[in-house]
Amino acid sequence: MKIKQRSQSLSLNLLYWTFFTALAVGIVLSVLQVVYAAAHARETIERDGQRTLTMFAEPARQALYNLDAEMAGQVVKGLLQHEAIRKITIGHPQEMPLAEQERPLQQGVYRFITDPIFSPQQIFALALEGQQDDQLEYYGRIEIVIDTAPYGGAFVQEAVIVFISGVLRALVLALVFHLIYRALLTKPLADMMENIANINPDRPSQSKLKPIKGHENNELGVWIQKTNQLFASIERNTYLRHEAETNLMRLSQIDYLTGLPNRHELQLQLEKALLHAQSANNSVAIMCVGLDGFKGVNERYTYQTGDWLLNAFAQRIATHFADDIKLFSRLGGDQFVALQADVEHPYQSASLAQKILKALELPFVIVPSAEIGEVKICLSATIGIALYPDDAEDAENLIQKAEQTMMLAKSGSRNRYQFYIASIDREMRKRRQLENDLKEAIGKGQMNVVYQPQICYSTGKFFGAEALLRWQHPEFGWIAPDTFIPLAEQSGSIVAIGGWVLEQVCQQLTTWLKEENMQGFKVAVNLSTVQLHHTSLAVQVARLLEVHQLPAGSLEVEVTETSLMQDVNAAKRNLQALRNIAVSIAIDDFGTGYSSLSYLKSMPLDKIKIDRSFVQDALTSEDDATIVRAIIQLGHSLGLKVLAEGIETKEMEDFVVSLGCDEGQGYYYSKPASPLIIGQLLKDYALARR
Repeated sequence: MKIKQRSQSLSLNLLYWTFFTALAVGIVLSVLQVVYAAAHARETIERDGQRTLTMFAEPARQALYNLDAEMAGQVVKGLLQHEAIRKITIGHPQEMPLAEQERPLQQGVYRFITDPIFSPQQIFALALEGQQDDQLEYYGRIEIVIDTAPYGGAFVQEAVIVFISGVLRALVLALVFHLIYRALLTKPLADMMENIANINPDRPSQSKLKPIKGHENNELGVWIQKTNQLFASIERNTYLRHEAETNLMRLSQIDYLTGLPNRHELQLQLEKALLHAQSANNSVAIMCVGLDGFKGVNERYTYQTGDWLLNAFAQRIATHFADDIKLFSRLGGDQFVALQADVEHPYQSASLAQKILKALELPFVIVPSAEIGEVKICLSATIGIALYPDDAEDAENLIQKAEQTMMLAKSGSRNRYQFYIASIDREMRKRRQLENDLKEAIGKGQMNVVYQPQICYSTGKFFGAEALLRWQHPEFGWIAPDTFIPLAEQSGSIVAIGGWVLEQVCQQLTTWLKEENMQGFKVAVNLSTVQLHHTSLAVQVARLLEVHQLPAGSLEVEVTETSLMQDVNAAKRNLQALRNIAVSIAIDDFGTGYSSLSYLKSMPLDKIKIDRSFVQDALTSEDDATIVRAIIQLGHSLGLKVLAEGIETKEMEDFVVSLGCDEGQGYYYSKPASPLIIGQLLKDYALARR
């Protein structure tokens, strides 16, 4: 690994710092040594001056004692032999010198340096005395002046040598230290940097740092070990993070229960498919598949069973139609979406939708518990189909319109497919308007109750009627119950509407029972899912029976299999409470729901009403005839009366009577009509029988 700038090199920085530090230390130590040498030179000058005076003191004293000028001159001449002495004086201070001689200062090249240190010259003097008659007698003195130039020259030479040698010694030591640092630190670090440069950042543990010879057990060796461990930990954490990110990405794209793509992934794939379809000039179909009555499966068995069933359904469709469906995803709950690409004609989508419905005819086999054992569950579905580019040109609207189509199809007959039509938005706006208008329909007098008579085949008499609610909208005319009842349930107004119907029926019953020919007459009222599970249902009915003083058995309630299965326990409690106040209970549209023997045995029921779809086709369809026969036999075996709905001809009547059916109802006897018309019909019928 190369250092971009040499100034950033650790080795060079260490060299620079070591060099300059050693140089500074060497200079400081050398200066101290020079100072010491200067002090030593002063001592030398002082010592030489005193020693010289001591050596020549005796000859000079004798010369003064004898006043011998010649001898004094020889002493002076001897002293001048010393190069540093420039002046000698021998004599009495108050008299003329006995001998004196002087020479000029030496012209040394270093005087400008040494004179400030030692001064140009130094004077030394010694008193000359002698013993005379036991008394000390002063003769005079000897004085010498020493020129410091010779000492200064020697000092400068010594100082130069000391300074240069000190600096050189420091530089050599710095170089030695640098080599040691390089060998022990910077060179190993440089080798480690080279190893690090060769490491793959994505897989660092595959290229471990090599141990440095001689540094296996010191700090560098430990650092390499810890770094290799760190690399391994980084790679492990990177792998775990990558795995977590992959799982998170996968979870953001799939449904956790079924493993199918979720709504977000569907929208992404659909956008790609739309771009491809646009360039290829063909269509894309979105099929929203909604399972029918799936909520009842969860309530009848367990939510785990429901989850298993959803997963089994998803796997069946995804596996069976892998070649036909580009993408099969789950929107949530019991709704799925199939993406069909490269659609050239709408019938291709219709064919695929029919195949999906056909695939559901094979029941799903589950084992909810050891006590229940193996159970076969049949599912049906309703499919809404939206096409690109006819119905929508972007992914979000295409999915939304497929969902709307599916929901609209569910509001009618189920177990079918339906294409999106251009008028669906108007239909949805109409539904919203109806939902708002429904809240005021009773107050504005738009609701009325009609009745369809029911006949007993054993007596041939009309014994009762079914109360049917009708709504005449001021703008849209007569609204079918299949349209406004679901709206009332969704908006919550069904409780008020249901209570109003019960009130109207009880009032009408009170009127009818006062007539001679209608004694023992019974009226059946349909209960919605919300009413059936309402906690105050039995209290409300009991109050109405008491207020209108209706006899026992004059009121009957009809419930559907689907509404029973919404909440079996709550339904059973309410039905039992109604039974306790002498209200009879009938199962309406039997055969179109769950048709389970378990709830038929456990529920407090009095009557089974065979759905009109089976009765109307019984004369032409052997299957429907078999179903009608089986329902009648089942009802009788459980001690229940059986009523056939949809009797429209004499042949239908004869057929159900031949099978042992107890009661009938249909257009053959009368269409639903107002209380006045029904009352007159019953009077006419009674007169005709007399």
